[in-house]
Amino acid sequence: MKNFTSVDDIQNLNELVSLAKAIKAAPFANAELGRNKTLGLLFFNPSLRTRLSTQKAALNLGMHAIVMNLNTEGWLLEFEDGVVMDGNKAEHIKEAAQVVSQYCDIIAVRSFPTLTDKEKDEEEQVITAFKKYASVPVISLEGSTEHPLQAVADALTVEEYKTIARPKVVLTWAPHPKALPHAVPNSFVKVMKKADVDFVITHPEGYELNPEFTAGVTITHNQDEAFKDANFIYAKNWSNYIEYGQITSKDPSWTVTTEKMALTNDGKFMHCLPVRRNMIVTDDVLDSDASIVIPQANNRTYAAQAILTKILEDGK
Repeated sequence: MKNFTSVDDIQNLNELVSLAKAIKAAPFANAELGRNKTLGLLFFNPSLRTRLSTQKAALNLGMHAIVMNLNTEGWLLEFEDGVVMDGNKAEHIKEAAQVVSQYCDIIAVRSFPTLTDKEKDEEEQVITAFKKYASVPVISLEGSTEHPLQAVADALTVEEYKTIARPKVVLTWAPHPKALPHAVPNSFVKVMKKADVDFVITHPEGYELNPEFTAGVTITHNQDEAFKDANFIYAKNWSNYIEYGQITSKDPSWTVTTEKMALTNDGKFMHCLPVRRNMIVTDDVLDSDASIVIPQANNRTYAAQAILTKILEDGK
């Protein structure tokens, strides 16, 4: 594994999840692997779980971790080629990526989409540029179209909590006051397609995700029907993909409630966090024994540690 910027970089999901489970059981067992290695964590956008869990994963492996918020602590970077840099951007990615590569053995980058320019967002301009110009491996801490580390944690969580060999997993849209990216649902779709599950997506009409990601997946606009006999409910909002980045529905009937969870087969509730209480999901669901959002968040560390382990081992 040279880079990890997409779920597509996972060659064997079962093997990766097994590695994450082994790491979780003994997180310091491989503490010498990252000795004298440095992980650079570069954030163009805010983070809580991603930042702390990835930093902790690096420390568990004996690595040093350098964290920098690029938009507030560094020069604004230019990503376009051939431009006259007479504006507010003081450094080009060509130099920046090469310089950071001299300081770090692995670079991890987080950058959100514009949600206004679909073509540019789908090019993954920021992460693609780091991959192009960096001389060390690059990890996505969430990009414009994918959040692969979250997807690995999600797959690990489903594996841990499933009670039957092939559980029914439902990804449901839920309302939100802000326009949100497609990265988390996209990566969850990709990872569930790799997993041995009965996978269903449910959302209001017009809220289809990129069909390149959802090809072959059962999709329904009937949330109650989707929830029937489900073992896992993964709630997540995303903005409209066709009317790109727009909020075209805030329908409160899509909020996950106790009544809807009662349709499931003792289903577990999942969400990547942060979550808007009583909009995405009601208090009584989120605070119930059905909710596994906290252990799901805990698995972010072991997902990141598994990816770092693979990259460090393959780079020996």
